[in-house]
Amino acid sequence: MEATVPDSRFLTLADVAEILNVSQHQARMLVRSGELAGIQVGGRGQWRVERTKLEEYITAAYQRTAAAIASGSLDDAEVR
Repeated sequence: MEATVPDSRFLTLADVAEILNVSQHQARMLVRSGELAGIQVGGRGQWRVERTKLEEYITAAYQRTAAAIASGSLDDAEVR
């Protein structure tokens, strides 16, 4: 049974992690490194990622992967 992600403009890191099928820690590192655009909101600085930014990240990841495959720089050891 799949959990549902809210259909709102901004996603929590838990939502992002669920969509990407990664841990919340990995989602946090993507945002903190700037690889995935996010904002901090509220007094406790909770992270939020705009849904469109996540879609842009996913599209860019597909493009990077396709380029790596085309150039032969992606080997089978990197694919899990």
